[in-house]
Amino acid sequence: MRVAVNAWFWDSPTTGSGQYTRRLVEHLVAMEPGLEVMLVAPKGWGFQVAGFKSQVSGHPQPEASNPKPETGSLRKVCFEQVAFPRACRRLEAEVAHVPYWAPPLVPSVSTVVTIHDLIPLLLREYRGGPLVRLYTALVSAAARSAALVLTDSEASRRDIIAHLGLPAERVRVVYLAADERYTPIPAPDDAPIRARYGLPERYVLYLGGFDVRKNVATALRAYRRAGPVIGAACPLVIAGRLPERDTPFAPDPRRLAREQGIDERGVRFVGFVDEADKPAFYRGAVAFIFPSRYEGFGLPVLEALACGTPVVGSDVSSIPEVVGDAGVLLPPDDAGGMADALIRLATDGDFRAELSRRALAQATRFSWERTVRETLAAYQEAVG
Repeated sequence: MRVAVNAWFWDSPTTGSGQYTRRLVEHLVAMEPGLEVMLVAPKGWGFQVAGFKSQVSGHPQPEASNPKPETGSLRKVCFEQVAFPRACRRLEAEVAHVPYWAPPLVPSVSTVVTIHDLIPLLLREYRGGPLVRLYTALVSAAARSAALVLTDSEASRRDIIAHLGLPAERVRVVYLAADERYTPIPAPDDAPIRARYGLPERYVLYLGGFDVRKNVATALRAYRRAGPVIGAACPLVIAGRLPERDTPFAPDPRRLAREQGIDERGVRFVGFVDEADKPAFYRGAVAFIFPSRYEGFGLPVLEALACGTPVVGSDVSSIPEVVGDAGVLLPPDDAGGMADALIRLATDGDFRAELSRRALAQATRFSWERTVRETLAAYQEAVG
C-alpha cells in the first residue's frame, strides 16, 4: 500500500504532533514491510529518513519553499489545502494520512486524519484571534471530507462527534503508546542523569507544559499542604521548559510558588528535560502529579505508569481512560485530596507498591503494536 503522510511536523520532533508522526511511521514500516510511506512536506524540511531504507521516502514540495512559517499562517494553510493533496495525486497514493487536525477540504485521495483533541474549539483561552478562529473553522469543516477520523481517546471521540457533527461510525479511537524506553527497570545512567539535574533521592514529579490548562497551580497548592508532612527530603520537582514570559495563558510557576509561600527547599525547577532523560525522572519519583483540566490523551501520564510510578491527577477528559485504577484521580481543583494522596504515597510503602503494580498492568494495555494494527486497519478501510 502506498500511503502519503502530511509531514509538516516531521522536522519538529519536540512537538506532540512531531513525535506522533515519527513514532507512527517508524512502527508502521517495522510491522508492515510491504508498506510504502511517502512523507510530504515543504522544501527545506529535514526528513532524516536514512534509517528507514527504501520503505520511507521524502517528497519536498516547492510550493512552500520559504523558511518554516508560523502555525496558522497562510503558507501553512496553502500547504495543507493545496500542495499536500496535489502531491498525493501526483505520487499516486492509495490513501493519505494527516496526523494532526488539518485535513484538506477537497482531498484528492481517500484521507485519514488524526484529531488528537479539540482544544482550540473547546477552550476559550486557546481560541486565539480572528485568523486562528478562521483556521479552526476551516479544519472543522474539512474533517467532514475525511474518510475516517482517528483520535486518541473515547473522551476526544465524544467531543468530535458532538462538536464537529461527524457520524459516529467514521470516528475511531486509536490509543497512543509510550516509547519502549519507558520501563520500570533502572538503567545504568539513571543515577548520573538525576544527579546532573540536581534531583534528590525522593521527590514528587510534575513534568509537562505550563499553559493554563495544565493547571500547575493546583499541583503547587497540593504540595504546599503535603510538603510539611512528607518533609524537605521529598520536594516537588517541576520539570519542563519554563515560560519565557509570565502571562495569563502561561503563568510562571516560580511566581505561583512564591505567592503560595512554598519554601524554596520544597520545590525545584529543573527546566527543559531531554527526551532521553525522562525515564530516569519518572523512575525516581515517589508519585507523578498531573492535575490537567483537559487532555486528548495525556502521554506523560502513560509514560509515568510504564515506569511503575503512581499517578495523582485529575478525573476529567481522557485521563481516567489512561490511568484506570493505577492512580488517585480527583477533580482538577481538589488540592486537598491530591495532597492527601501524595502524603499516603510518600509514607505508606504498601499502598505505593500496590499502585505501582497496577500502573505496570495498566500500561500494558497501550502498545505501538496495537496502535499500528488499528491504524493499518483504518488505511485498508479508507482504501476500500
